[in-house]
Amino acid sequence: MAGRAGVEAPSLPLCLLLGLLRLSAARPPSPHLVLVLADDLGWGDVGWHGSAIRTPRLDALGAGGVRLERYYTQPLCTPSRSQLLSGRYQIHTGLQHQIIWPCQPSCVPLDEKLLPELLQEAGYVTHMVGKWHLGMYRKECLPTRRGFDTYFGYLLGSEDYYSHDRCVLIKAKNITRCALDLRDGEEVATGFKNMYSTNLFTERAIDLIANHKTEKPLFLYLAFQSVHEPLEVPEEYMKPYSSIKDAKRRHYAGMVTLMDEAVGNLTDALKRYGLWDNTVLIFSTDNGGQTLAGGNNWPLRGRKWTLWEGGVRGVGFVASPLLKRKGVESHELIHISDWLPTLVHLAGGHINGTKPLDGFDVWKAISEGKPSPRVELLHNIDPMFVDDFPCLGIDNQTSLPQSNSSPWDDTLFNISMHAAIRRGKWKLLTGYPGCSHWFPPPSLFNESKIQSSDPPTKRLWLFDIVHDPEEKNDLSEKYPHVVEKLLSRLQHYYKRSVPVFYPDEDPQCDPAATGAWGPWA
Repeated sequence: MAGRAGVEAPSLPLCLLLGLLRLSAARPPSPHLVLVLADDLGWGDVGWHGSAIRTPRLDALGAGGVRLERYYTQPLCTPSRSQLLSGRYQIHTGLQHQIIWPCQPSCVPLDEKLLPELLQEAGYVTHMVGKWHLGMYRKECLPTRRGFDTYFGYLLGSEDYYSHDRCVLIKAKNITRCALDLRDGEEVATGFKNMYSTNLFTERAIDLIANHKTEKPLFLYLAFQSVHEPLEVPEEYMKPYSSIKDAKRRHYAGMVTLMDEAVGNLTDALKRYGLWDNTVLIFSTDNGGQTLAGGNNWPLRGRKWTLWEGGVRGVGFVASPLLKRKGVESHELIHISDWLPTLVHLAGGHINGTKPLDGFDVWKAISEGKPSPRVELLHNIDPMFVDDFPCLGIDNQTSLPQSNSSPWDDTLFNISMHAAIRRGKWKLLTGYPGCSHWFPPPSLFNESKIQSSDPPTKRLWLFDIVHDPEEKNDLSEKYPHVVEKLLSRLQHYYKRSVPVFYPDEDPQCDPAATGAWGPWA
């Protein structure tokens, strides 16, 4: 008996082994996920959209992958980043108004489960490098408490590219305080003065790639400071643009080219260390270009801060050997909130524990050219909207005058509220969407802007965005039934939104004692 048992004993592990082999054959190894986010990169600032700015590495990566030509972000930093990492519209997190300012006691709600947490659960190592801008007044808000194994970067929205200092007027004290904003993990990172942030962040990202232990898949979120103001760049990068007379545009062009080189260096590292063949790389901007700081969205209307296409239509692409089709453009509707469900699905993870998502898994739309599951997109509803950067001219205003020149009233939805929605080919805007001019590239025309001829009292527009991406032909009077449908959809979202959370600044944010911005509560 003992002898027979001794002979048969190995068969059980063999069965298990075969079963495990079958499982591993059925499920290929989880891909490495690399998400690169540029800051304030405009539609008209990349080579493949006809820009005079040279972006050869981005051009080539996009050309060899899938360029997302109907891809949307939010018009500002915090909202885009919050939707990227939560998969949820900002009307559901209370962040629908502006951004999180340095001294506001606010952060992405702590009961939101974020993308890196879901990827950790799926067995990933998670790293973040660069700009956080999702709140830091409490330690619980920091990236390392929200799902990232490591973090190296800055917590606020902008700073000096070399000194990594940020100066802030603390209104309650009537004092401007300048302090360092750079962290390694949760510790203040000193010793990086005079190191240009794009190079610094790229070096850190390449170190993480070089030291990655391949048994676990990698999630790397690299959120560049580039190309947000202040307009700072090493002199050599501006030389190719000496013909651009506009000084802001010339600096900005150099910044874009340096960032392009950085993305090239990052992908070279993925190849050098053997990760590229199993990597999905996503490149995205966080919002439209800021025309006041060198950026450009030509031929789209508007800019950063606005709900016009120039504020929300994003530059983006996916590059990966794992794509089923490559070298194509996608014209499917895709939004920045779609990355969470898409990446969690690619990772073989689950969205258990998240609140109801507004994002969709769009991988098949990107990789196989299938129709996008997204047919509707809420751009935003902000009942408190004020344009901090109004453009001078016919719409020299920061919010709406009280009279209304529209045949529409507020029966279905309060049309004086700053809001926009997209459904199929239609886009409806209400209230004051923000600066409504078209801004040609400074190097192209003598004209600095092409003014909108809309009366200042106008507060409703309907466009067929597929055929009129430049938002020139308002069709609201021609298609009243479409306007009614979209107004009722806006009301549907508004009724389900949470109140705006936009607290007063807390003077206790003052970094005088520590010399560094960071948690204070």
